Amino acid sequence: MQRRVFLLAAVAASSLSACGFALRTAPNYAFRTIYSGAAETSTLGTELNRNLEASGTVKVIRDVRQIDQAQAILDVLLDQREKTVVGVNAVGQVREFQLRTRFRFQLRTLQGKLLIPATEIVLHRDISFNESAVLAKETEEQLLYRDMQSDIVQQVLRRLAAVKEL
Repeated sequence: MQRRVFLLAAVAASSLSACGFALRTAPNYAFRTIYSGAAETSTLGTELNRNLEASGTVKVIRDVRQIDQAQAILDVLLDQREKTVVGVNAVGQVREFQLRTRFRFQLRTLQGKLLIPATEIVLHRDISFNESAVLAKETEEQLLYRDMQSDIVQQVLRRLAAVKEL
């Protein structure tokens, strides 16, 4: 019995390695320094900068006076959160909202060469609303925004890693 379990585990492991499966590793960026144009108050920009520096190979420059030291410039064109009503009941009370996060950016060199043209990432989540649980719904809303923010940061990091040369 134990022999069969071991054999099945070995077959499963070999099939995963044969299909090209590999654990995710830190990305290799084509640049070593990047100027981030994200606003100081932007939580998305802060998380993006933190993740870039966590790779260990990229130094993020935030001071515009040191922009000439950057190999690449990340221009944040739009960082916006939206909340719209999508459902009401028969009395006209709100029953459902749609939360949206929009992030538009571009990546260029100091000389102006576009490495990533203006790209917009839009994520949305639906959230029900109940007047008797307002505080709980506000907390849920913040968690959904934070989840969308993390998703956008990961998408931007993958796109930055896809740039192979400056």
